[in-house]
Amino acid sequence: MKGFYWGLGRRKTSVARVKLATGKGKINVNNLTVNDYFKGSARFIEEIKSPLNVTKTLSKFDIKANVVGGGITGQSGAIKLGIARALSNIDVSNHTILRNAGMLTRDSRMVERKKPGKPKARKSFQFSKR
Repeated sequence: MKGFYWGLGRRKTSVARVKLATGKGKINVNNLTVNDYFKGSARFIEEIKSPLNVTKTLSKFDIKANVVGGGITGQSGAIKLGIARALSNIDVSNHTILRNAGMLTRDSRMVERKKPGKPKARKSFQFSKR
């Protein structure tokens, strides 16, 4: 492996462009360390590191992610998918490992749109018979 590999991840309304390069395991998100960006929230940090843990490459790559849109749940999911796609580009054996772990599947769930005559997507106003 030489140079670097790109991976694009999406989740909800978030889009993450992830760059994997050989290194010591540093993870930067929007030019901040992962702990600073997610304010030390272990759940999101572990979710981001999960593709690296599954492929046992946690300390082999430096990761730079650029994320826009959505909240922290969508952003962490987008980064996770971007890392998984970049790892699958690096090695074919990584692809099968990540596919079996379910990390290469794009989560297509989006917010349902608001319908006319209703206060939210499905919520209705109080019904009165008389």
